[in-house]
Amino acid sequence: MSFMAWLDARFPATKVFKEHLSEYYAPKNFNFWYFFGSLALLVLVLQIITGVLLAMNYKPDAELAFASVEYIMRDVWGGWFIRYMHSTGASLFFVVIYLHMFRGLLYGSYRKPRELIWIFGMVIFLAMMASAFFGYLLPWGQMSFWGAQVIVNLFETLPFVGGALSEWIRGDYVISDVTLNRFYAFHYLIPFILVGLVFLHIVALHKVGSNNPDGVEIKQGPKGNKWSADAPADGIPFHPYYTVKDIMGTVVFMAIFFAIVFFMPEMGGYFLEQPNYEPANPLKTPDHIAPVWYFTPYYAILRAIPSAFGTQIWGVLAMFGSILVFFFLPWLDRSAVKSIRYKGWIFKSWLAVFVVSFVMLGYLGTQPPGGSRTLLAQIFTASYFAFFLLMPIYSKMDKTKPVPERVTE
Repeated sequence: MSFMAWLDARFPATKVFKEHLSEYYAPKNFNFWYFFGSLALLVLVLQIITGVLLAMNYKPDAELAFASVEYIMRDVWGGWFIRYMHSTGASLFFVVIYLHMFRGLLYGSYRKPRELIWIFGMVIFLAMMASAFFGYLLPWGQMSFWGAQVIVNLFETLPFVGGALSEWIRGDYVISDVTLNRFYAFHYLIPFILVGLVFLHIVALHKVGSNNPDGVEIKQGPKGNKWSADAPADGIPFHPYYTVKDIMGTVVFMAIFFAIVFFMPEMGGYFLEQPNYEPANPLKTPDHIAPVWYFTPYYAILRAIPSAFGTQIWGVLAMFGSILVFFFLPWLDRSAVKSIRYKGWIFKSWLAVFVVSFVMLGYLGTQPPGGSRTLLAQIFTASYFAFFLLMPIYSKMDKTKPVPERVTE
């Protein structure tokens, strides 16, 4: 008996390989935008591996945390490399996920029958943000400490439960050793929850099939190709065709990844901020407190909403609302077609407005507030929300092009 026969008698290895790789038929017209799903999975694995290696030498103690990071950087063999891989991976994880989400906006990957895939994806995004937030405090540098202080204090603005909630998150009346320990525990735990969520995301994807740049459902089209008479005519096996293609994308991505790790790990202060090279000091506030770049669009929205009646509650609600509104995309888009290829100028114009608003909010979130910057943040916040809230109107008004019956090359 061969090893595979012995294994298949005890575990469905060949069946899983066929169902999800060699006999999973994906549309034959995938393009550049379809690299980012596999790249996100790659970065998640890298983050888990490097995170576990860092945890072997990190001390979740307010007195020792900063020194332990310095120890990792200076004394642990290869420690600087692992730490820079982890910090670079955190930022590139969000780069890849933002591009992956943008692909969904371009080609309508959130539309029926993929609503659940989109929702799983957004839950993954929220879990990523939570993990990144908890990990941000761990170096126990100036920006880590004060950034966490600002974010946790936001919860105090919530009526009735705000004070108790922020105290529960901190585990103390101020950011302290207790806070560091619980943030470390959550930061260590969430990536493993992410693995489970990614599994559900992929299972849901393989149930209904992948979308494509044309938005044509290949499962509903003609059947029969050179691999199987029952397979979609416009589908090709994911393995080896797209696994080879993804390997090419991985090589390019890793070249960029290691170029950053070796030559510019701080990325001008966007990946690793200068104040974080100073130990946390509760008695000294940095000149300008700002979160890491991937949080800055939402931070800019928070600051754009003026305080009313001595509370920042509306800014906090706008910040959380700017993330949660993505969950409703499958029901906001009323267009007759899925893909941007066949939508009209109205939808394309609004999508361009959204992209510009998101990028500008990201930049404004890194800058000190005040003057024209606050006004610009308010304008771009309004256009950001208008993209979603007006979508049922302009997507229905939009003049679309006829969609082909089969995918185009």
